[in-house]
Amino acid sequence: MYALHPQLADETVPVCDLDLCRVLLSKDANYPWLVLSPRRDGLRDLHDLNDADGIAVLDEIRRCSQVLVDLYRPDKMNVAALGNQVPQLHIHIIARFTADPAWPGPVWGRVPAAAYDDAARDALISRLRAALGQNG
Repeated sequence: MYALHPQLADETVPVCDLDLCRVLLSKDANYPWLVLSPRRDGLRDLHDLNDADGIAVLDEIRRCSQVLVDLYRPDKMNVAALGNQVPQLHIHIIARFTADPAWPGPVWGRVPAAAYDDAARDALISRLRAALGQNG
């Protein structure tokens, strides 16, 4: 049975569920940053997905990436499924800018995470849900 890893639950807030993945917003407001978690038990890496789910996850990555491009017009999109800290398969989708605090390096550990203001976070989640065609 699928359950979100506790560290992912601690570091993100739910946005919505797509056909396969739970869409999460990183609590780090330094970057427009979504995390997709396929709702399947026991997955560690992308190659663990069956063929149909592999196609679905790629479609959902593209869909979420396009939403961030449309909302933010970033200079570059970063997509990664690392899993070195959290063994459950999850995919980071991060809009990057040449002026962001970690550019051109990776976002991890470069600057302390910045918390969202509650109202700004809730407004962003509403915009993301609308852009993804979801109610919640």
